[in-house]
Amino acid sequence: MSQPEIVIAPKKKAIEAVAVRPLRILMIAPTSFFSDYGGHIRILEEMRVLQAMGHEVAVVTYYKGSNMPGLDIRRTRPLPWRTDYEVGSSRHKLVFDVYLAAQSLVEALRYRPDVVHGHMHEGAIIGSLVAKLLRVPLVFDFQGSLSAEMVDHNFLDKNGRVYSWVFRLEKFINRLPSAILTSSRQATDLLQDDFGIPTQRLQPLPDCADTTRFDPENFSADAKQKLKQKLKLPLDRPIVAYLGLLTDYQGIPHLLQAAAKLKQRGELAHFLIMGYPNVDHYRQLAQRLGVMDMVAFTGKVEYRDAPFYLSLGDIAVAPKMSSTEGSGKLLNYMALAQPVVAYDSPVHREYLADLGIYAPLGDVNALAEAIAGLIHAPDDGRALGQQLRQRAITEYSWQRAGEEIVALYRRLTK
Repeated sequence: MSQPEIVIAPKKKAIEAVAVRPLRILMIAPTSFFSDYGGHIRILEEMRVLQAMGHEVAVVTYYKGSNMPGLDIRRTRPLPWRTDYEVGSSRHKLVFDVYLAAQSLVEALRYRPDVVHGHMHEGAIIGSLVAKLLRVPLVFDFQGSLSAEMVDHNFLDKNGRVYSWVFRLEKFINRLPSAILTSSRQATDLLQDDFGIPTQRLQPLPDCADTTRFDPENFSADAKQKLKQKLKLPLDRPIVAYLGLLTDYQGIPHLLQAAAKLKQRGELAHFLIMGYPNVDHYRQLAQRLGVMDMVAFTGKVEYRDAPFYLSLGDIAVAPKMSSTEGSGKLLNYMALAQPVVAYDSPVHREYLADLGIYAPLGDVNALAEAIAGLIHAPDDGRALGQQLRQRAITEYSWQRAGEEIVALYRRLTK
């Protein structure tokens, strides 16, 4: 599918008003950076804001992924027996991480960073080896509990024998870094209460919004109408938009079931479901539920195009089932001044506060009711959306987050 060309103005260069020398940061990302979802966005935006503040940033990552302009990305070699292998939750992931550890050591000796910044648990354990070798601090970017996520994704049974070993491993990793950045206050509480990490080593740093790119004023009504026509969306119905990974734990089955309930009630709405993988699987589910006439799947949407595509939504939805992972997509919804219907979780409440429209976790009937409520009260939805955009601007700025990260680096490198 051809996509309209979107010209995005470059970010204004931020200025760090300090006379000290710039820092050199080596990030370790155990994933195929860059890909258009989740934690990749956080890594991308952290790198961009740190560079804008005058610091040097390089990231070591797996051999696949998109090369983003202006970023120093250093990749591992491909697997010798399967050069096209996609990273997933399998035994191959261990081999990828061995390669990543070796490449990280090589790049660290070349780069000589002031700080090692590890993303996710594998990045933290690899980063601890590098940081110890170079005698520099390690910062761990904690985006969710390893053991809890494995339970959420049905890789582990919380009552099984393996779970206790994974929990102990996670506890060991969590104690390695000099400091931990947490993507939510829920994660901060988890590290304190469940893993016994001292408060002074924890710094909440929620995901943030790029309110310049994700600005509804960037897209005219005429441009949005043309995109709707290209995507074969109705012009006379409210659009319920989702952008993110298409997986069960993100609540996609519940979203389609909610669409079926709205159809049964005679509600006029159209669901725009954007993302990947598993598009064919969920298209088949939509067909079984009889809602293909009110659902459009776009497949993968490049991050550069995400603001335009997402701007088509009148209502945004976040039916994520996990109560421990971050939910950065909410910030893009907020920045685009869209009212948000979400499952009630601590992370969602942290971002949306009392401006979200909540349904009890896993309650499809309540999810459908909440969407229907906004369909029948569009003015109230627009007012909520404007308040959410203002909250994103004042509370979730990447510039402010960058200043907090640098302050932490400075404290650790004194």
